[in-house]
Amino acid sequence: MGSEDPKVLIVEDDADIGQLLTSMLGREGYSVTLATTGRDGIRAFHESRPQLVILDVGLPDLDGWQVLERIRDMSDTPILVLTARSSERDKVRGLNAGADDYLTKPFSRIELLARLQAIRRRQTTATPTRTTFDDGRIRVDFTRQEVVVDNELVVLTPIEFRLLSALVRHVGQILSADQLVEFAWQDPTGLAPARVKYAVLRLRRKLSWDFSEDSPIETVRGFGYRYVPNVRS
Repeated sequence: MGSEDPKVLIVEDDADIGQLLTSMLGREGYSVTLATTGRDGIRAFHESRPQLVILDVGLPDLDGWQVLERIRDMSDTPILVLTARSSERDKVRGLNAGADDYLTKPFSRIELLARLQAIRRRQTTATPTRTTFDDGRIRVDFTRQEVVVDNELVVLTPIEFRLLSALVRHVGQILSADQLVEFAWQDPTGLAPARVKYAVLRLRRKLSWDFSEDSPIETVRGFGYRYVPNVRS
């Protein structure tokens, strides 16, 4: 398929439904990645960077609600929840958790494609995602993956850049070690949250923010980390 084909990630443990969706969407011009467990779905999300996610709720390891929360912590990528659970309570739960739409099984091909097309239309009319962050002390260009601190270009590793990006995109918000693992590592499966502590130390050192009183990357003991902009007077 061409590079312009929209990429969709399907997280579905039912082999028949997974194959049906893969075949159906492939015929419609989508580039499809299929994962059959929640953990594989999160890993595939990191690797494939899809424009759409179709997510089953009843998964064998992490359930769909947990996967939804983790993806939503990382990205605004549209998510269609696809499930046999048809109660109003479940629909409200999914939408409140950040799903863009909710479709129950059994579903028709026509309805599924119409809902995906509606999601894509909303994407094209949405406000563009911010491409830079600049608080007068640090400038982060998310598109070029460049970081400038006090007018000096700083070279970061991919993990360090993703870690910094997560912090500055959530200015003032406390992000837990678990959340930062999901943001920064391409394959977060099995990684201990303790890895974040050492990655933050390395990031501070690279940015010349070794001393906590001078660093806008603040450790909130017992909770996680947050970026407090322009702390220096």
